[in-house]
Amino acid sequence: MGGAEEEKQANEMPRSNPITQAQFLLWKRQKEADSSARKAEAARKRDEDIAAGTVQMNGRELFLHEPWVFDNTQY
Repeated sequence: MGGAEEEKQANEMPRSNPITQAQFLLWKRQKEADSSARKAEAARKRDEDIAAGTVQMNGRELFLHEPWVFDNTQY
């Protein structure tokens, strides 16, 4: 009963084409390049916004851009 139906469904399902290792590595390099480009663009825009004063800095950004805020030598 169920076995014949499962075989029929398995035969009707389209088979995917296997990819080669070279194709996979090419896809992976492209994906990583796109990801790093997006991250670089976001970081550049964030730096511009910080310089313009349109966004609030987090602690790390404040420490990198205005280290005098964390100077404890006067205490």
